[in-house]
Amino acid sequence: MTDSLAGLSTEQSDPRYREIDRLSTEQVARLMNAADATVPAAVAEAIPEIAAAIDAIVDRMKRGGRLIYVGAGTSGRLAVLDASECPPTFGTDPELVQGVIAGGEPALTRSVEGAEDDAPAGAAAMEERQVGALDSVVGVSASGRAAFVVGALREAARRDALTLALTCNAGTPIAAAARHPIEVVVGAEVVTGSTRLKAGTAQKLVLNMISTIAMIGLGRTYGNNMIEVSAANAKLADRATRMVSDITGSGLPAARSALESADWNVKVAVLMVEQGLDSEGARTLLAAHGDNLEAALAAEGVRGG
Repeated sequence: MTDSLAGLSTEQSDPRYREIDRLSTEQVARLMNAADATVPAAVAEAIPEIAAAIDAIVDRMKRGGRLIYVGAGTSGRLAVLDASECPPTFGTDPELVQGVIAGGEPALTRSVEGAEDDAPAGAAAMEERQVGALDSVVGVSASGRAAFVVGALREAARRDALTLALTCNAGTPIAAAARHPIEVVVGAEVVTGSTRLKAGTAQKLVLNMISTIAMIGLGRTYGNNMIEVSAANAKLADRATRMVSDITGSGLPAARSALESADWNVKVAVLMVEQGLDSEGARTLLAAHGDNLEAALAAEGVRGG
């Protein structure tokens, strides 16, 4: 294990940072900022692979599949974070996008000893979720060698699921276990081996792309508006109101009134304003067009009296 770790780019010691404990706070902050600035370029190099992976994910999700992230440590926490943001942002069922972390829920706030080295547990997590051919499983591991993730990917592949790997090293076991490997090589960290830094930032950027572009592909946005947003608090209710106002050109009071009548469903509220319908009529129109707002807005001869 020591030999395999020693060869990883994320485990290298960068001589530029060997005396950071002797520098001022501002000097260290500038070094970290400069290091972070290299991450987007590394992600950009992997965009062809990222795009191909997302297209494959969307194809399966349109046919009823789920998106399941699997990771350990920092990678697992980032995976769970990205999955947990989909319901409030895109109005998805919590089962549609899931995050699985080695060690389970306790590992979200503290290290669970040995969890990432447990390949059978990774396989068991896929079995527990009854992963199938329409599902997409994304293994996330900065080192690319977390056994839990490898075990999950191999079991997912055995079940004919689409398998993807997101790693910050080249030529790793998780890449070998995946149909779509995404390798974002960011190099040595400011603090040697601390992959919550550049590697974590790179993973967050790619996970942002995967979930967001997948939701766009599933029609869960209208333009750049999050039309499936759940107005679960005052901030989100205000955002929904402004969204309806911007899309329809109506004033904020009219937008809010429509939303209240529509039980805070943005798409229904937009149709109420644009087509002059009551909430029931708007829901019927939306359902008739596959819940697609753009198609419902384009429908002719439906404007209410």
